[in-house]
Amino acid sequence: MAQKNSADGPRRPDCGDRDDLMRDLGGVSRRYMASYALFNQALADQMGLHPTDLQCLNLLGLEPGPVTTGRIAALTGLTTGSATRLVDRLEKAGYVTRRRDTEDRRKVLVELVPCRMEELGSVWSKLNGAWWEMFEAYEDHEIALIATHMRRTAELSAAQIERLRSGRI
Repeated sequence: MAQKNSADGPRRPDCGDRDDLMRDLGGVSRRYMASYALFNQALADQMGLHPTDLQCLNLLGLEPGPVTTGRIAALTGLTTGSATRLVDRLEKAGYVTRRRDTEDRRKVLVELVPCRMEELGSVWSKLNGAWWEMFEAYEDHEIALIATHMRRTAELSAAQIERLRSGRI
C-alpha cells in the first residue's frame, strides 16, 4: 500500500498498526505544539509583546466585557501578582485601561482599547487567509472533528496545567 506524503514526511499507511499510528501521532503532536509556540512568539515579537501578554489579549477578546485582574489570573493561570504585572505591561503598551466598577467601587476592571485591538486584528488578518485556505481542503464533518479535538485539547490542557501547578505529577 502506498504511503501519502505530508509536511511532516511520509504518513503511515491507512491500515497501519495502532502502535505505529500512536507513535506517529506523538511526533506530529510535538511538532504541532512547537510550531504553535514558535508562531505565537513570532507574532508577539512582531507586536512588541511578551507571548503571554499576546495570549492574554486573545483571551480577553473572547470575554463578554471588562474583567478583573483576578479573572485574568484565572484565564492565564498566573498568580494575581503576575497577572497584575501583565496588566501593567498591557496598559503601558496601550492595549488595556483600568477603571473602577460602577456597581462595586472596590473592583477595578480591565478593558481592551478598541483601536489597539484593531491594530492587532490588522496583523492577524494578513495571516488569517492562509489558515482559512488550509481548512478549505476539509469536508464539513472533518472541520467539526478538528473543532471537537481543539475543544477537548483545551479542556485537557487546563486540567494538566492544574495538575502541574498543584504538584500532582
